[in-house]
Amino acid sequence: MAGDGQVTFGDMIVKSNAVKIRKLYKNTVLSGFAGSAADAFALLERFETKLEEFSGDLLRASVALAKDWRLDKALRHLDAMLIVADKNNIFVISGDGNILEPEEPLIAIGSGAGFAKAAALAFLKASPQMSAVEIARQSLEITSKICIYTNSNIIVETL
Repeated sequence: MAGDGQVTFGDMIVKSNAVKIRKLYKNTVLSGFAGSAADAFALLERFETKLEEFSGDLLRASVALAKDWRLDKALRHLDAMLIVADKNNIFVISGDGNILEPEEPLIAIGSGAGFAKAAALAFLKASPQMSAVEIARQSLEITSKICIYTNSNIIVETL
């Protein structure tokens, strides 16, 4: 999982070295976020609680968080998305409480998601020998040159 370090407020960069990826539940789950930072941290905290509650079961924790997101009046107004992944699964928990599982072996969220996903899909097709780490890093490098809301301060985490 890879993330850039840019945090914006409207059209202004307020931070360039944010860490948007976290290792969770005994370093067996990765989580990344996009959207409002405060909202994302609130969701991450709730997701961590669900992971503990379900002993690291990614699917059950994701479903439980999405259910809470849809039913809780405060959560319904949070403006953030999460990517959560373990060694077997990857999901996006969207801003409307949906859980999405990608068709391809990759997913992207945030302002530069379309650019990053397109680049990653091209690398997967054209360079099948590239590692997931190389694909993630190179895709975000390309995105940082196209999307004004993405920078090249890239962090990659693996399980």
